[in-house]
Amino acid sequence: MDASDTLPHGALDGVKVLDLSRILAGPTCTQLLGDLGATVIKVENPKSGGDDTRQWGPPYAMDADGNPTDLSAYYMAANRNKRSVAVDITTAEGQAEIRRLAAEADILIENFKPGGLAKYGLDYASLKDEFPRLVYCSISGYGQTGPNNHRPGYDLVAQGFSGIMSLTGDPEGQPVKVGTGIADVMCGMYACIGILAALRHQEKTGEGQQIDLALVDSTIAWLINEGVAYLNTGTLPTRRGNEHPSIMPYGVYETSDSHVILAVGNDAQFRRVMEFLGLEGLADDPRFATNPARLEHRAALNDIMIPALKRFTMDEVIAAMEARKVTAGPVQTLDRVFASDQVAARGMAIDMQAGDTPVKLLGNPLNFSRTPVTYRHAPPSCGADSDRILGSEDPFSKA
Repeated sequence: MDASDTLPHGALDGVKVLDLSRILAGPTCTQLLGDLGATVIKVENPKSGGDDTRQWGPPYAMDADGNPTDLSAYYMAANRNKRSVAVDITTAEGQAEIRRLAAEADILIENFKPGGLAKYGLDYASLKDEFPRLVYCSISGYGQTGPNNHRPGYDLVAQGFSGIMSLTGDPEGQPVKVGTGIADVMCGMYACIGILAALRHQEKTGEGQQIDLALVDSTIAWLINEGVAYLNTGTLPTRRGNEHPSIMPYGVYETSDSHVILAVGNDAQFRRVMEFLGLEGLADDPRFATNPARLEHRAALNDIMIPALKRFTMDEVIAAMEARKVTAGPVQTLDRVFASDQVAARGMAIDMQAGDTPVKLLGNPLNFSRTPVTYRHAPPSCGADSDRILGSEDPFSKA
C-alpha cells in the first residue's frame, strides 16, 4: 500500500502544482507545498536524466544490490512529496502534454531564464489567456526585468551580488558564503509565500497571476538590519566573523575542548558572565560597563575574555550560563545534532522508503495543531510516474 493511501493530506489538500523547476529554489518551494498537502507533479527532461541535482553526488541512495540510484543527497533534500514525469518540452508532443497538465493545475512554477519558455509556448504570456486561473511563479537569477535579467543565477553568485558575502567571514580573510545554498532556500520560501498569497487571491476572484521572483532580490531582502543601517547612514558594514554588529559579547569562543556560543544581551548578564570568569571588576570598568562601551572597546574585551574562557570546557560554560540565565549554546557537528534528543522530539530527521531503497531525510519544521504536514511520497526516480500520469484523463488524481 502506498503511503498516500494511509496518510491524511494537509491544509493544501486538493491544490494541484505543476513543477517545471529544478536545482534548489523551485524544488524547495514545491516540496514545502507538497508537505502541506498539495499534489505536485514534477516535470523532468528525459534527455538530461532529469533534474541536474540527480548528478550532484556522491553520496547517493543505494539500491538493494548496493548500487547507486539517481537519488543524490542533494536531490533528495528538496524533492519529497512529488511525482516525477519525463517530458521533452522541446517537442510538440511534450508541449501539448505540459499544456494539458497546466489546464488541470492551480499553480505552475518554473525557473528557466526569462524568455526561455517562450519558444515552446509555455511562458506566462502564452498561457495566461487560455488558463486565466493559473498562478504562474517564475524564479530566475535577476528577475524578469532589469539590466541583468539575461544572466544565469546561482546561489554563490546571488550571495556575492547581494552583498551578504561582504558581511560574512573573518575580518582579515576572504568574504565567505553561507555553508549551504541559503540564497536558493530563502528564494524558495519567498516563492511559497507568494504562491499562497496568489492562491488566496485566485480563490476569491478566480484570477491567476504571475509571480516574478529573483534569487538576487530575495537575498538582498534578508540583509535585514545591515541593509537598513547602510541605507540610513551610508556607512559600509565590516565583516566581524561570528560577532554581532550591535551586541557585545556575542559570538563564538574557544573553550578547552571545543567552541561555545555566548549571547550576552544586557549589562546585568554581562556582570554575571564576568563573575563566572572571575573578572568581576570588568563590569565596572568604564570601557565595558555598558553595551555601547563594549562595542567601542570590542578588541580589548576579547583580549581578556578569550583566554579566560579557554580555562573551561564547553559543557562547563554552558551549564554556568544556564545557571546565570545567560544565553549560551554549543557549536555542534552534525553527528551530535542528529543524535540529540531535541531532533528526535521535534521530528527533524525522518525515514522514508523510495521503492526498495530506504532513505533518510530532514523533517519539515512546521507544526500544525489541525493540519499536520505529511510525508506521503519519497523523492522519486526520474520519470517514475510517467506511465501512470501522462495520458491520464485526470492526471493529478493519479499523482
